[in-house]
Amino acid sequence: MINIQNVSFHYKKKSPLFNDFSLEVESGRIVGLLGKNGAGKSTLLHLISGLIQPKSGKIKVNGFVPFDRNPNYLADIYMVPEEFAFPSIGISTYVKAFSPMYPNFDYHKLYDIFNEFELQPSSNLNKLSHGQRKKFLIAFALSTNCKMLVFDEPTNGLDIPSKSQFRKILVSSVTEEQLVIISTHQVKDIDTVIDKVVVIENGKMIYQENIEEITQKLYFDLVPSLTGVENVLYNEQCPLGQKIIVPATTDNESSIDLELLFNAIINKKI
Repeated sequence: MINIQNVSFHYKKKSPLFNDFSLEVESGRIVGLLGKNGAGKSTLLHLISGLIQPKSGKIKVNGFVPFDRNPNYLADIYMVPEEFAFPSIGISTYVKAFSPMYPNFDYHKLYDIFNEFELQPSSNLNKLSHGQRKKFLIAFALSTNCKMLVFDEPTNGLDIPSKSQFRKILVSSVTEEQLVIISTHQVKDIDTVIDKVVVIENGKMIYQENIEEITQKLYFDLVPSLTGVENVLYNEQCPLGQKIIVPATTDNESSIDLELLFNAIINKKI
C-alpha cells in the first residue's frame, strides 16, 4: 500500500514540482500513472522507491518510509527504470548475483517468462538489443514477487508482439498481494491491464478512478458524426468519424479508450 500525505518536493534551483501532494493506493491493484512530459511521473516513482527524499510531508509504502532504505523494504520493492545499464555479463550470472536479494524470487517463473520472451540465459546482456534487455528486466522484476513493482515506460523499445506478451505475462504473474505502478506515455499499451487510473499534471493529481467506476460513469464509442448524438463530454475526429465519451447509462457499458480518456482529462472535459 502507498500512503503519501502532503508531500512537497523540488530539485535544486528549480521551482516546486510537488506541493502538498497526497495519494493513497491499496494493494491488489495495477495502477496506470499518466501525465504529460514534465508532470512529475518519474519523480513520483523515485519518491515511492526511496531514491529521493521529499522536502516535506510523509510517504509510507507497505509500512516503511522509503528513503530510510530499510533492508526489508528494499527486498520487497523492484523498479524497472526507463533508462538502465548492465554490466557485461551473461543473463545467468546476473540472475545468480542479484536474485538472492529478493527472498520470494521464483526461478521457475523467471525461466517461463524467458521462454515467452525468447530469451536465452546464456546471452550476454550488453550484446542484446535494447528491447531484449528491457524484456529481461521485466522478467526479472516479475520474478522477484515483490509486494511493490514499479515500471517506468516498460513498453518503450518493445515491438508490437512483445507489447502483447508483456500484457499477458503481467496479468498472469501479479497476485492480489502485490501493487503495480506503471508510468507511461504509451497508454494504449496498458489499457487492458490496469484497474486504476491516476493522472498528474504540474505536480498535482487531477484525476484518480478505478476502472470499474469509470465504466459505470462513462461510455466510449465511435460514431460516423456528432449529428444526433447528445451529451457528448469529449470527442476527437478520426478516419472513421468521431471517437466520443458520453455519460454511461444503466443498460450500457463499453471498453475504455484510455488515450481518449487521458486527453479528455487533460483538456478539463472530465
